[in-house]
Amino acid sequence: MNPLSSSQIDQLRQLLPTLVERESMIKHTSFHMGGEARMYIVATTSEMLLEAVRAAQHVGVPWYIFGGGSNLLVADQGFEGLMIQVANHQLKIEGMSMYVESGVVTALAARKSVEAGLTGFEWASGVPGTIGGALFGNAGCFGGEMRDAVTRVDALRVADGQRVALTNAECQFGYRGSRFKQEQFVLLGCELTLKTSDDPAASRARLDEITKRRQEDQPQGQSSAGCVFKNFEYTDEQALDLLKRHVDEIPASMLAGHRIGAGWLVEQADMKGKRVGGIEVSQKHGNFLVNTGGATAEDVVALISYMKMKVRDTFGIELEEEVQLVGF
Repeated sequence: MNPLSSSQIDQLRQLLPTLVERESMIKHTSFHMGGEARMYIVATTSEMLLEAVRAAQHVGVPWYIFGGGSNLLVADQGFEGLMIQVANHQLKIEGMSMYVESGVVTALAARKSVEAGLTGFEWASGVPGTIGGALFGNAGCFGGEMRDAVTRVDALRVADGQRVALTNAECQFGYRGSRFKQEQFVLLGCELTLKTSDDPAASRARLDEITKRRQEDQPQGQSSAGCVFKNFEYTDEQALDLLKRHVDEIPASMLAGHRIGAGWLVEQADMKGKRVGGIEVSQKHGNFLVNTGGATAEDVVALISYMKMKVRDTFGIELEEEVQLVGF
């Protein structure tokens, strides 16, 4: 990536007075690694988010939008452009409708929905990061996905600079994917349609249960970026022929859903605890990498490559990353 010119930097400074230069991304990602953003700004409103994007476009500066940094790996050499951290936090509940801006923490939105006597979004208390990221990747866990609740997404379509309101169908949600991975949009917020809870106490208990399960099943107190890989979806039973030759039994729940857990595959490939430099496959969950101290982004990329190769060569299954790479 070409260095920004002094003219570009000066113009961007004038257009965005609150931006910061050479901001370390270590403190803005849950991996706690990576290089510097040449320019960095926090967008505290949706209008400020749009202003930052339009300024970068006007000056010809590469830009990247992120939220909580929970599924982000920034290259060791950094990002020669403008990193925009989304922090628009508006959340409104009217009846069974909840509007949340893209910078709202997803788990907080789940808790607020339960506090308002609504149900259908409790599962999201298990999702790290913000609503924008959850929309981008159709985040899901514990039996729910974003597409189950979204009725409208407000966004800027980058191709023509138009503000749009997209229906659920227009978002083209799929397993850990959406239209937003194929076509560039700036996500501003979304409307979720939920249901009135018949048993608010049960909804609160569900939140607590999900929190407990996350603590039991996932590494806690370690620098990680959530799930590294998507689970493996299949439609053809032949896709599992090689796997069946190497494992004693595939969990019935995975077979029933035609989706094999990536963490389980990594564990069956005897990869738990494997390390490259300071990054390690979690001893607690095979789909998590943890920074044991001093890890670099190159360490992560190397370990991911090794994990994919081992699973592919052992079981004939190609894993696909969920982690977003920036600056590589």
